[in-house]
Amino acid sequence: MEFRVSIIWSLLVIFSLFSSQSRGEASGSVFFVDSSSHQFIRARSSNDEHPSMLLPEVGAAVSILLGFAPPLTLSAASSSKLNEILIPNPFNRPRAVFLLEVNGINGLEKIVQDNAMFGNSFWSPNFIGSDKVDIQLPDESDVSVVSLDEQLEDCTDKEISDFSSLIGGSYATDALEPLNGVLTIPLANGATLNLHMSKKEERKFIVGLLSLTRNVKRAIQMHDNLSQSTQSPAELLTGYFDGIKALQEQYENESIAQHGVELLLATLTKIFGSLQEAYKGQIVGIIYCHTNIPQESGKKFDVIFTPHHTARWLEETKELNATGPEVVLVRRTLAWITGIILLISTLMGIYYLLNMPLTRDTLLYSNVKLD
Repeated sequence: MEFRVSIIWSLLVIFSLFSSQSRGEASGSVFFVDSSSHQFIRARSSNDEHPSMLLPEVGAAVSILLGFAPPLTLSAASSSKLNEILIPNPFNRPRAVFLLEVNGINGLEKIVQDNAMFGNSFWSPNFIGSDKVDIQLPDESDVSVVSLDEQLEDCTDKEISDFSSLIGGSYATDALEPLNGVLTIPLANGATLNLHMSKKEERKFIVGLLSLTRNVKRAIQMHDNLSQSTQSPAELLTGYFDGIKALQEQYENESIAQHGVELLLATLTKIFGSLQEAYKGQIVGIIYCHTNIPQESGKKFDVIFTPHHTARWLEETKELNATGPEVVLVRRTLAWITGIILLISTLMGIYYLLNMPLTRDTLLYSNVKLD
């Protein structure tokens, strides 16, 4: 009887471990997109193995690329892994990172191989754990954090048309009702994606891309202002995109969600190209793609600031009583004595100066010889 109870208890423990693991883990991948003019990521060939990474390692990589020390909790194994990914030169840091989380896909490795910008990026397809990670940064005066999560509320047909032209598409407006047209985008594989603003999920996807594009433009303007100031803080651009997940929920058995991934890649290519131009190549992109189970949502990375400890000055705990009559008498006596001595010295000096013979080789007249 005791043997059966022990077996049942062991099975329950194993089941709980697997169930907690399934709740805590999520499949995903991360991409480190290097600059086109500067190298901050180690070059890897297509035959190299892609090691698995942890979310804390990605957060530590963000801190290192911004020019700060990684957290003290980073293990030796994680440090060695980051050393295989990042250039070890501490004087060669971009000090600017574009960090984007994409919810709804495992990764972009299947479609980035033919992309000129993302084809040579480092990527890791295996992730362990999905708990939120804190990116530890110093005081806010040393780093500028810009959120790219602000959603558009006053989108116009002109903005949609400009966005379609940016990625090589077209937008057919509705003459009867604004914001009710059709966005047509030709994809790299020859297919054509038609997105209708009249459909809720497709509209959310389009507005998400427009919001991301506008927020990046706002971040570039902030960068221009910071570059003209005397201070040059590090810059972290962080955003979260879940438009793909909305398409998957609506079109579960259709290919429109996959086409949406390709459109997202085309948009990111344009966005990162504009960032590289504005930052003159001093920026690295990190794209984290994951598929969460329904119970999980929200961003995986949180930014926290750890301000520097200011020096403390010693202070007197008890004030000295320096206004006593004895102290006043001593100070006045010293002042009078010093004044009398200075007065006598001045009079004696004037007397000897006026009665000094001119024929003597004195210090005052060392260069004047009258005799």
